[in-house]
Amino acid sequence: MALLEIRNVTRRFGGFVAVDNISLGIEAGEIFTLLGPSGCGKTTILRMIAGFDLPDEGQILLDGEDLADTPPEKRPVRTVFQNYALFPHMTVAQNIAFPLRMSRCPDAEIRQRTRDTLQQVRLGDRAGRYPNELSGGQQQRVALGRALINRPRLLLLDEPLAALDAKLREEMQIELINLQREVGITFVFVTHAQNEALALSHRIAVLNSGRVMQVDDPPRLYGFPGNRFVAGFIGHINILDAQVLETAHGHTRLGIAGLGEIIVPPVAGAAPGGKGAFAIRPELVRIGVHGDVTELKNHFPCEVRNLLYCGDVTTYRVQLANGALIEALLPNSAPGRAELFKVGDAVNVGWRHDAGVFLHE
Repeated sequence: MALLEIRNVTRRFGGFVAVDNISLGIEAGEIFTLLGPSGCGKTTILRMIAGFDLPDEGQILLDGEDLADTPPEKRPVRTVFQNYALFPHMTVAQNIAFPLRMSRCPDAEIRQRTRDTLQQVRLGDRAGRYPNELSGGQQQRVALGRALINRPRLLLLDEPLAALDAKLREEMQIELINLQREVGITFVFVTHAQNEALALSHRIAVLNSGRVMQVDDPPRLYGFPGNRFVAGFIGHINILDAQVLETAHGHTRLGIAGLGEIIVPPVAGAAPGGKGAFAIRPELVRIGVHGDVTELKNHFPCEVRNLLYCGDVTTYRVQLANGALIEALLPNSAPGRAELFKVGDAVNVGWRHDAGVFLHE
């Protein structure tokens, strides 16, 4: 049985359905992320788990017990918000100890647990500082410490890294992973940042318009999106309209209008005549000249329309014979000049027969 079960939960605000009959199971000890665009329902789900809001339909169970009649302060759940909500007049130690003071724990226990938590979030040398004397990352660790000191069963994190700059966000992602591994508490993480979700999570639920689009671990979600929305929302991807021409034991043959045929891995549930889309990540597309890619089963002539130098890689956008544009990545791994092709160059693109996925309509 999952630690947290969300069963057929619906939440409406007037005529607007924010969460539409969602069911999820979250296992003990995992970082589970709710990912999706603004307004998809992820924060509403987090608020219902915390008890700040209640479902109109369905159940939320923790260790098999329905939380409906349990007020927020009685739930073994704590929330870290985007703005951290620290008390500016309290020191780091006082902020972290605040939940224990409110629950009237003995002073000796408060001191010991505060010391332990300060070490856990690596703020032992900042115990006497005030929030305005700390960096953004240190303030976030104070908020985490205050949430962890009561040893909750669940820690809810609502866009906790959104206020940090890019470099600090990356550092804090590593810190969160290490902290979660050390404390062993289940994290439920809300974000709209795909890279953040892929880096942090054991599993991800992609949401759109109040519904679950797909639940999977990051590699499968990235490599095998289940539908067009997930494919387009997670990272960069090329999507071409396609029709199934043939299904065989070892492959599926697709037709791309105005381009020709391509070979893809076997597709469950595909039948000749079925329509959908072929999706492939730019890093799986090879680009070259002359015979560079012609040994690949799927290869086509094209023209470079534009390029984007990104330091570690260069993204080439090329136009195929049918007018479709696709992206290909080349790593800038050689010293010196990184621009291998120019706008207007005639090139070839290709990809392996086992790269990419077919998405049903």
